[in-house]
Amino acid sequence: MEQYFEIMERCPLFEGIEKNELFSVLKCLEVRTEKYKSGEPVFLQGDAVRELGVVLEGSVQIVRDDYYGNRSIVTAVFPPEIFAETFAFAGVSSVPLSAWASSDCNVMMINPEKIICRCSKACAFHSRIISNLVRVMASKNLEINKKLEITSQRTTRDKLMTYLFLTSREKGVKSFTVPFDRQELADYLEVDRSGLSAEIGKLKREGVLLCRRSEFTLL
Repeated sequence: MEQYFEIMERCPLFEGIEKNELFSVLKCLEVRTEKYKSGEPVFLQGDAVRELGVVLEGSVQIVRDDYYGNRSIVTAVFPPEIFAETFAFAGVSSVPLSAWASSDCNVMMINPEKIICRCSKACAFHSRIISNLVRVMASKNLEINKKLEITSQRTTRDKLMTYLFLTSREKGVKSFTVPFDRQELADYLEVDRSGLSAEIGKLKREGVLLCRRSEFTLL
């Protein structure tokens, strides 16, 4: 686990906790790690999720599948981000989303009860982690609002441009790489892949943007 300490130092859940304290923190929380091959599920829609995850290596995609089998990517999770915290703390018996390893990955699993219930040693870091968790959940709500703003647009072109504009504004640059290939971007935007490719081609010809695979530049 020590080889991941540098990653965990950047994890928002452990913000404000010194590197030399991490070993004690992880021991108190009784964390465990799970490895997943690319394409394997971390959990599936309908499962009961009892632990939140911290991505240490690789990446995980949170996905929604509708009744007709249409796939929508809700978000992509990379080191050192956390996921499934809402489901874990809510203790629901059936989750509405799935989590898939989008590459070979290593995930640290944490029982939420170990966070909110103080141990017999009354470790001081519990309050800090709870405070960090509140900020993480607030940030996730902002991400949900962002996704709603994007997918509420009427056309494929408007969805794409809204996504690219918001991403550019967040990163503070006009050239950036998105965390999706073309099919994944279509799934995230909830549009048809061929229609998305056609719109990207039109926008390139109109001089609105440059695009090479997952790299975009707004002109």
